Amino acid sequence: MRIYKFGGASVKDANSIKNLVNVLQVMGHENTLLVVSAMGKTTNAMEDVVNSYFNNKEALPLAFQEVISYHNAILKELFDNPKHPIFEKIKSLFDEAKGFLAWNKSPKYGFVYDQVVGYGELVSTTILSTYFNEIGIVNTWLDIRDFIKTNDNYRDGQVNWEKTQEYVSQGIDGSKLNITQGFLGSDDNNFTTTLGREGSDYTAAILAYCLNAHEVTIWKDVPGVLNADPRYFEQAQLLHKISYREAIELAFYGASVIHPKTLQPLQRKEIPLHVKSFLNPRDKGTTVGKGVGMEPQVPCFIVKKNLVLIKLSSLDFSFIVEDNISELFKLFHEYKMKVDLIQNSAISFSVCMDNRFDKLPELLSQLQRKFKVAHHEGVSLYTIRHFNSESLDSLQNGKVILLEQRGRETVQLVAK
Repeated sequence: MRIYKFGGASVKDANSIKNLVNVLQVMGHENTLLVVSAMGKTTNAMEDVVNSYFNNKEALPLAFQEVISYHNAILKELFDNPKHPIFEKIKSLFDEAKGFLAWNKSPKYGFVYDQVVGYGELVSTTILSTYFNEIGIVNTWLDIRDFIKTNDNYRDGQVNWEKTQEYVSQGIDGSKLNITQGFLGSDDNNFTTTLGREGSDYTAAILAYCLNAHEVTIWKDVPGVLNADPRYFEQAQLLHKISYREAIELAFYGASVIHPKTLQPLQRKEIPLHVKSFLNPRDKGTTVGKGVGMEPQVPCFIVKKNLVLIKLSSLDFSFIVEDNISELFKLFHEYKMKVDLIQNSAISFSVCMDNRFDKLPELLSQLQRKFKVAHHEGVSLYTIRHFNSESLDSLQNGKVILLEQRGRETVQLVAK
């Protein structure tokens, strides 16, 4: 059995969906489960809907209508009959989302976010499944919320593996072509949860683990895993093969092609992961597997942008020791700051973090009670795996380096 994951770029318009059909015709679609993201930039658009709900209700109807119009345009290109049931089906899904916001009483942003944003995936998979059946590719649409069970940590749901394994084993027939959503799950009260941004890759890995899949393929608009993001680095090279360990290292440092949580369940069952181009499905792409090393052996460049660097020093020149550090990490957890890099000396502590939930002002206020605090917003964290002097020199050129940290294989630079 195979798991195929298709991201938003692969279903962004009618032509992309027709290209996806071509991928299945080239690669075959027997014993295959498709995990599909929201179309194009729909997740961003649905986030605008949620933000309008909380901050500018007058803008809410227009924010919703932009999402609806985008999908209706795709529907009109795929389905000639304007009275096809799919139009009413998609309208009813958006009406559900509107209805939730109309009767919702919860003031919790994370809860509302998960109940609304996930309609992007429900709509995209409904359109895809209906279109496939229309052109003779018989498939079964599955609601992933019936299978992946999580806790109620909204926007970053933690998988209940025991329940998920039970529901997947009992409810999914791997001999058919199935289509389901990435990114989503549900809690014990059957409220929708999400697995974090880019969580569709993780969805594919969860299902592969529970179904003992033969392989997972993530279909991208790039040829595979590159040694650098071509948007930020020139002359990026394709990595033909990498080990699970190397891929996990790259993901940990922020390589955007593979979601950080995707690789662990695949490694546990030694399920190969392929990263391939949906534009050139016959190309081999990249294979991530057991003990395959890295081919070719080249430095790998990773950048995380728009981070914050905080430098703390003790007010009385006392040591920053275990008690202080424990208290600091408790605060980072409380304010949902994702730590990317730490460096400490006897009387100072530096940390580079992702302020993904906009909690920085509250955190700084707490820190200033006990420490002298300096911070830099909008910094970038550069990581080079398997660095050499040439790669390091090329990265430092023209940048103001605020912090540097080196290991045997890896160097990290925080720069403005």
